[in-house]
Amino acid sequence: MTYPKEKILFFYRQMLRIRLCEEAFVDPILKGEIRTPCHLYSGQEAVAVGVCAALDERDYVFGNHRSHGHYLAKGGDMKAMAAEIFCRKAGCARGRGGSMHLIAPEAGMLGAAPIVAGTVSLALGAALAAAIRKDGRVAVSFFGDGAVGEGVVYECLNFAALKRLPLIFACENNLYATHMPIRECRVERDIWEIGVPFGIPGEKIDGNDVMAVHAAALRAVERCRSGGGPYFLEFLTYRLRGHVGPDDNIQGTHTDIRPPEEIVAWRGRDPIDRLADYIVAGGIATPAALKEIREEVRQEVAAALEFAAQSPPPPQEEVNLYVFA
Repeated sequence: MTYPKEKILFFYRQMLRIRLCEEAFVDPILKGEIRTPCHLYSGQEAVAVGVCAALDERDYVFGNHRSHGHYLAKGGDMKAMAAEIFCRKAGCARGRGGSMHLIAPEAGMLGAAPIVAGTVSLALGAALAAAIRKDGRVAVSFFGDGAVGEGVVYECLNFAALKRLPLIFACENNLYATHMPIRECRVERDIWEIGVPFGIPGEKIDGNDVMAVHAAALRAVERCRSGGGPYFLEFLTYRLRGHVGPDDNIQGTHTDIRPPEEIVAWRGRDPIDRLADYIVAGGIATPAALKEIREEVRQEVAAALEFAAQSPPPPQEEVNLYVFA
């Protein structure tokens, strides 16, 4: 598939927005200024950007515990996200949800939650509503490889297939369920094939190649919009930071059991670096032009963090609001 220059540079900017925003949270996390647990998305940017670029604003996205990238790629406001992560009233969930409860209904990002596989059924419901209304919307459920150990995923696969719902199952396989490597979790490691017994087609994609991700997402969206039913996409990718926080240090104890050589190898497949090399080698933009984009994004991220820092926390008198006994 051939992409125009503007589209490729859009991919680059969007991935860079996610990466620089995520990396800007590292220092405040380490200093204790951010207290909500943060599952950073660094390294997986191509998945969120490639998939969401295939969607319309009207389409629905549901995330998980590692959803900063999904929120930004779907069009969520960066300042509102930063404020939420700092637990400020100006946050997208009014400072009450933190990093793992992001929402931007105006952009079609209908929520994220830390319960493993917890939003898959919500995406199913959104797809069912779209099918009943016949409004042409598509729903996407982002989840990790660890989520396919939960029974609700299989219930949703069955129901989505039975009703031919416009639902994309987007599995971001980063090879680890928290700290458990996939080889210790699954006998059959081609996750996309779990949809086959339900009659759901799918494919495995290089999740660090944004153009491959986008092309696959377009195929899935076309199937859903045309009434063909659900589709399963498995994206092979890798998180460059710890499972939660920058480096998985818990009270001075290093808990990241990933082999150092594995991390180095995946750093060599960094989706942003790969796209930058492609852009320069193809004469799409010069290194100087990419540097200018990076500086523009850096300023946007700095403004978002400044906005969050200056925003007040939720007032104490509102502590009992939105709480159900």
